[in-house]
Amino acid sequence: MILYRPVGTKELDLIRESGWTRYPPRLPDQPIFYPVLEEEYACQIARDWNAKYNDDRRGYVTRFEVEDEFIRRYEVHTVGAARHRELWVPAEEQEEFQGHFLGKIEVIGEYSGDRAEEEQR
Repeated sequence: MILYRPVGTKELDLIRESGWTRYPPRLPDQPIFYPVLEEEYACQIARDWNAKYNDDRRGYVTRFEVEDEFIRRYEVHTVGAARHRELWVPAEEQEEFQGHFLGKIEVIGEYSGDRAEEEQR
């Protein structure tokens, strides 16, 4: 299954340091790692949240693939509109989850605060 994850610059730097194979562990106040199922939803978060509210006003969309058989253990959650679908992976399972990636994490989109504001007009 192909999944997407919107990230900011700090998280992207840590992904790069991993050799494009791992997302950084969740912080103590972040109990869930939540990749999203639709590219459009990931772009929306990167553009409307990361590129507006991160210190450097940048947002990125990453894409990765996970073994279909393994991914079935996680329930899909709709968190708004029908296209706002996420997998909720408990933070303590994130490392095992990433052990089932097929290939590397890719950056497929990039947004800056200036462009995000222009797109909103």
